[in-house]
Amino acid sequence: MSPADSGLLELTAELVDIPSVSHDEARAAAFVTSSLRGSDHLETRRIGHNVVSRTLLGRPHRVILAGHLDTVPPNGNERAVLEGERCSGLGAADMKGGLAVMLELARTVAEPALDVTYVWYACEEVEQRYSGLLEVEAADPDLLVADAAVLGEPTSAFVEAGCQGVLRIGVRLGGERAHVARAWTGLNAIHRLGRLLDRVDGFVERRPVIGGCEYRESLQAVRVDGGVANNVIPDEVDLALSHRYAPDRTKDEAFRAVCDLLAPVIDEHLGDRVILEDFALAAAPNLGHPLLAALVSASGEAPRAKLGWSDVAFFSARGVPAANFGPGDPLLAHSAGEWVGRDDLEACFKALRELISPA
Repeated sequence: MSPADSGLLELTAELVDIPSVSHDEARAAAFVTSSLRGSDHLETRRIGHNVVSRTLLGRPHRVILAGHLDTVPPNGNERAVLEGERCSGLGAADMKGGLAVMLELARTVAEPALDVTYVWYACEEVEQRYSGLLEVEAADPDLLVADAAVLGEPTSAFVEAGCQGVLRIGVRLGGERAHVARAWTGLNAIHRLGRLLDRVDGFVERRPVIGGCEYRESLQAVRVDGGVANNVIPDEVDLALSHRYAPDRTKDEAFRAVCDLLAPVIDEHLGDRVILEDFALAAAPNLGHPLLAALVSASGEAPRAKLGWSDVAFFSARGVPAANFGPGDPLLAHSAGEWVGRDDLEACFKALRELISPA
């Protein structure tokens, strides 16, 4: 069956029309399970709101194709709209299109040259502790054992290598309360933010090239909380920073680099502190792995760095080299005008079919 005959765009629209905001993926999981009925070449299991389907052909190598069922909350785009060669709607790019490609591969490639494990999982768009991958791993870790993995995140049908790590850093600056009419008797913690934000704004982004892919780091202030009353000089203020770091650094090295940047404006005597509140690990590109190299070749395009985080890091941390490859423009993810095109869907279907069952 050719991808043009497979109705990938229409299947994407069906998936978009199934609400699956994080923690509410039951209907989407049921749709996947129902769609795989009659696929006798697959062993399929439902684990919570996750579906794992795999071939058991005794091939020498196994690849995981994984994609998340959940979306962010709707923004007036709950229903799919088919216009020409596009499907618009919530999750069309991130990542109902990728799910459609996986589902069609699972149904139509009955004798792959590699054993394949398809994983449709819940809760990628929320805190990692809710991840369906963790739920599957807890139920049966052998289901996630493979030689390599491909995450169907939107990449415009380019292979996006590895992923950047994420640090959520909390900064508290101290001061001394006083009446605003006698401000000189106190120390305004909010005013002290000025120098610190100058340091953050002056952050020089690193752009290391790793495995032929250029990563681009960032450091951004994303939230600030402070103030006591309109007539009181505040004695403390809290700032949240988000740091995206390249995979040539560990999380500890990345955190130390931020601490060093802020050190000139941090005064422990005033109660200042810098705390690593949360993190997600980076993942190396691993494009030298034969299966990932074969995916790059099948895509027909030069790979590029993943400038963000994905569950590539989940697999990488467990010794499974992984990459991102899916239909849809990643810049459209989470936007009200999100859409995916037939060309991307067909290109990804063709490349992944070539990966798992080369001619």
